[in-house]
Amino acid sequence: MNVRLIALLICLAGAAFAQGFAGLGTTSDGFATPQRGHALQFPADHGAHPDYRIEWWYLTANLTGADGRDYGVQWTLFRSALAPEGGTGWRTPQIWMGHAGLTTPDRHFVGERLARGGIGQAGVTAQPFEAWIDDWRMAGTGDAALSELTLRATGMEFAFDLSLLAEGPLVLQGDAGYSVKSAGGQASYYYSQPGYAVTGELTLPEGKMPVTGQAWLDREWSSQPLAADQDGWDWVSLHFDSGDKLMGFQLRDTRGGAYTSGTWSGAAGDVVPFDDGQLTMTPLDSAQVAGRKLPIRWRLELPARGLDIQIAAQNRNAWMGTLFPYWEGPVGITGSHTGRGYLEMTGYQ
Repeated sequence: MNVRLIALLICLAGAAFAQGFAGLGTTSDGFATPQRGHALQFPADHGAHPDYRIEWWYLTANLTGADGRDYGVQWTLFRSALAPEGGTGWRTPQIWMGHAGLTTPDRHFVGERLARGGIGQAGVTAQPFEAWIDDWRMAGTGDAALSELTLRATGMEFAFDLSLLAEGPLVLQGDAGYSVKSAGGQASYYYSQPGYAVTGELTLPEGKMPVTGQAWLDREWSSQPLAADQDGWDWVSLHFDSGDKLMGFQLRDTRGGAYTSGTWSGAAGDVVPFDDGQLTMTPLDSAQVAGRKLPIRWRLELPARGLDIQIAAQNRNAWMGTLFPYWEGPVGITGSHTGRGYLEMTGYQ
């Protein structure tokens, strides 16, 4: 690991990175910004967008082992630009960060990788599609729908090797991929492939575990996706037993309010976005996790779809103790709809 890179990231953590990775609410002078009405292009947009300050390739999987137990996997590659322009090789302003998590009912494993762009250690190509940092890989054919992927990562005590096959089309979040994040109009480009069927193998301290399940891939890029007074978010990707799916989030502000958004992807192929205020997320129960009080059970209501559910962490200790820490783990779903999914929570002190 490059010591200079680590030192640089730690210094930035107290300034431009104040709201988390890449300072998501700081000004975006010199960087490109998302524009409503811009048409996303595939497969080109599966690749990197270095003119924007922040970007990620984010996959979560709800899995069942041959032992009948539930498992969760997360694989994320982040790209951040320190400046809107720059050189090549070690002089590039592009920084890459990879996170991998594996959650069992009683343990949570975490891996992290850091890299400087321009030297081949990390990057993304659109066609054929490949996203990598060191030996971690998400790879596919690079077709428009990202229909087939392989996913690999290794950590100190864990590894996973998965194959993914899409069972539906890409979903454009928000207004045709233009996802608004605040009343002030901050936004990102955001699309998902929420319908992967998964097979593969986990490696745990006790040995190999064959698994099957469902996965969800999120792609997002922007230069200032949060308002200056927004200090964290709660995000869900939910697979219902009916075949329907829901992406939802609330962005919390320093006054105690929240900006909400969501997209319902129906089993019949209908995709319906929901604007601020239509989805509500209410914490029901909290626990002390990594020295923080975190909601580990929530009520979600979306009256337009007759949704009134509770989601609960399958392992409350799914804490990502990375350079920029957050909670990320699998949840179970009960209530008007049943199923399972993933919850991410950031900004809790």
